[in-house]
Amino acid sequence: MILAGIFFALMNVSVKFLPHIPAIEIIFFRSIFSLIFSLVYLRSQKINVFGNNKKLLVVRGIVGSIGLITFFYTLQNIPLASAVTIQYLSPIFTTILGIFLVREKVKPIQFLYFGMAFVGVIVVQGFDTRVDLIWAGVGVTSALFSGLAYNVIRKLKNTEHPLVIIFYFPLVTLPIATVICFFNWVNPEGWDWVLLLWIGVCTQSAQYFMTVAYQNANVSKVSSLTYLGMIYALIFGFIFFDETFTLGSYIGMGLVVLGILLNIKTK
Repeated sequence: MILAGIFFALMNVSVKFLPHIPAIEIIFFRSIFSLIFSLVYLRSQKINVFGNNKKLLVVRGIVGSIGLITFFYTLQNIPLASAVTIQYLSPIFTTILGIFLVREKVKPIQFLYFGMAFVGVIVVQGFDTRVDLIWAGVGVTSALFSGLAYNVIRKLKNTEHPLVIIFYFPLVTLPIATVICFFNWVNPEGWDWVLLLWIGVCTQSAQYFMTVAYQNANVSKVSSLTYLGMIYALIFGFIFFDETFTLGSYIGMGLVVLGILLNIKTK
């Protein structure tokens, strides 16, 4: 899971290095790479690429696409660590939505931890003038749809191979990205192509290592390791983009991480 976190962090940094390329266009190229790689692998393993529950797989692709598109836009418009912090609300939405979608039981104390994390986001938005209310809202939307996607994955866990679920992500995302890109296309130049390829490699590697981790280790322990991404974001943001934060912003980030870690421990 540590390797997955590193590759996700490298992907996030690479996206911020392409501010002149629309986020949806980056997703377009990323989806092409992921689709080809996943298809070749599934074919080589002789796995039915279209799965069994096609309707639910398409739903997973749609909500996952919305979550990814909105996250990439936040990456390009607010500091790296702030974007990652807001995205960390997704486990909270996963749990809350799980009450209704997969009949998951939630202890009353967990709602206190949920509130702590939400307050943390408000603190980050309030103390960091680079995070306006609109982009904070986009980030929360990303976390919400990511949480919805994770619940759909739960519903599919007994009927679909994990790689089939991964395959449907670019399968659904690519047509959506293609239509949107048609109205706002920017031709990549020079090193842009290298970065776009690198984003595809990082994404596929991160998803692979994350899948292996969730399949072979304790879920709570694996989930807690994802929050190393906050440290990566702070370090990379400082090194590559000269991003610094006020004490209030750090406190807000800490509240988000603490609230979610306490929730994971309670579960």
